[in-house]
Amino acid sequence: MQTISQKSLNDLMYYRTIPVFRYDINYPFFTTTCSSSAANSINSHYASLAKQKESYCRNTLFPQAAENAQFIQVNYPPFNTYEFHMTYEVTYNSNCITSLYLEEYTFMGGAHGATVRTSDTWDFRSGNKMELKDFFKHNPNYRQDLENWIIHQISQKMKDNQTAYFDDYAKLVKDTFQPGSFYLIPQGIIIYFQQYDIAPYASGIPEFLIPFPQ
Repeated sequence: MQTISQKSLNDLMYYRTIPVFRYDINYPFFTTTCSSSAANSINSHYASLAKQKESYCRNTLFPQAAENAQFIQVNYPPFNTYEFHMTYEVTYNSNCITSLYLEEYTFMGGAHGATVRTSDTWDFRSGNKMELKDFFKHNPNYRQDLENWIIHQISQKMKDNQTAYFDDYAKLVKDTFQPGSFYLIPQGIIIYFQQYDIAPYASGIPEFLIPFPQ
């Protein structure tokens, strides 16, 4: 079983006296009763990822924000501070398996920011990341079956007017399906797509539940 605590990297960065960029990077830290070496390896992965994101914020995003603020002398009109946030959500944590997703929200001006989701499912006995195919070992056509299931789910949702999708959603599902875009919940496997992949921005990040067999 894994116990999770949170670590963070954050800063508010200035151009002259103007606060132009803020980042807040949250990432998990694990202890486990399964394998301490596996936990060390996984913790190292997230610590390294957090440092990479911090470097990206400081060396790429902050200079962009400062450049856009250089013609403002006394912060009037007030500069709309640019932002980068990384958060995580643990969705499954049982025995030696933990699943979670991370979301990166970036706002660099404009009408709204952008969110990108990634996810990991870990085996804390080996320290290895589990893949979607691990759950369909006896089905070599699992990807095609999942795509068809998702297309069917979308057609049902559209009949019920539950949410909006692009008209060519069937083609887009097949074009943008990523085997790594999944995480576990107690009820099954969630397959997700990024913003704009198969639906308008207002629809958020589309998710589809593949239930575990009873």
